[in-house]
Amino acid sequence: MLNKLILKIILFNIIFLFAGVCFSASTNKSAIKIGMTAPLTGELKPVGEGVRVGIQVYFDKINATGGIEGKKLELIALDDAYDPLTAAKNVHELLDKNRVFAFMGNMGSAPAIVTLPIIDENKVILFAPITGNNIYRKIPPDHYVFNFRASLDEEAAALVNGLLSIGIKPDEIAFFTQQDSFGQNVYHGATSALKAAGYAQPEKLAYATFVRGTLNVEDALTRIIRYAKVPLKAFILGGNYSTNAKFIKLAKKEYPNALFLSVSGRVNPSDFNINEEKNIITVELVPDLSSNLPAIIEFQNDMIKYGKGAKPDTNNLEGYLSAKLFVRALKKAAERNELNTEGVIKVLENMNDIDIGIGINLGFDKNHHQALRKVWPVLLKNGKFVPFNWTDLKEKNK
Repeated sequence: MLNKLILKIILFNIIFLFAGVCFSASTNKSAIKIGMTAPLTGELKPVGEGVRVGIQVYFDKINATGGIEGKKLELIALDDAYDPLTAAKNVHELLDKNRVFAFMGNMGSAPAIVTLPIIDENKVILFAPITGNNIYRKIPPDHYVFNFRASLDEEAAALVNGLLSIGIKPDEIAFFTQQDSFGQNVYHGATSALKAAGYAQPEKLAYATFVRGTLNVEDALTRIIRYAKVPLKAFILGGNYSTNAKFIKLAKKEYPNALFLSVSGRVNPSDFNINEEKNIITVELVPDLSSNLPAIIEFQNDMIKYGKGAKPDTNNLEGYLSAKLFVRALKKAAERNELNTEGVIKVLENMNDIDIGIGINLGFDKNHHQALRKVWPVLLKNGKFVPFNWTDLKEKNK
């Protein structure tokens, strides 16, 4: 099945190649068009649509004050429902029909495998893709890709190190991930963190996978229970919302006091009632909305002014902050009369110690195309995720 998908992708791209879809990206006289392909429907809609709203809010703010050197910022977002072939079609359409200057907020590990080669071939910037997958974090970095968020490796490592800090032993940790590059990346990040902490053979710990896009988690849980050598105290999850929720509910029957830790905010509080939410943790890629950091206050105010009634959340915030950083680079390039792909890349690779108001200075250089390294673990409590201290969990898990 995988080979058939790869063949379809190859044939799909060949058709567009012979159609002559290739150009040198630049802005037109009146607008700077930014393309985006992301799930605007389906299970991952809250992430894709949320990021889209955040980017649009910041663009509207800039446009209200004249844009960039008189050019309006125009976001053209197409729905791919997290389907790789649809994502590829969208990227071709955005390049050929819409002639976008750059891409922002493209989402997902699976679509990335298909779309990144197209973007590179057309020599167009991709800024702040919504995934921590290593495909976007090559060494040396991809010339056209600039990441805003931390990597999946860093997310998984933060969770592993948090568990170790409260006395949970590696043998007491199990892994549950989907069968794709996202799941593999989560597993790799977690096991690499265990190795770095001195545990020699994390690959021998209980681990099971499931087919992405399904809810077939029972077999995975059975395998984990069978292969666990000691009573388990923690599960690191690399699935999407519905599969994570189903797995947690089933596993809690066997391990009622275990911790369940998901990367990338892939847990929906509404999937759990008050009696089920104990010990559920995830990772946010931006600061908490309740903080009084300057950028969070600015974001909240701009959501009221330009958000068209959308409720502020961390997905909006990630889109907003990444747009804020990218607009800074666009403005600088415009000031230099270099508002073109290579001019913006030159600016980005010389952005050091930039303060956008989140308490951490950001930046890029030629060898590092990732702005943020920090993540913010949060705990489900009373129907929402809140910041917490690992030491508090240590007291509960003695």
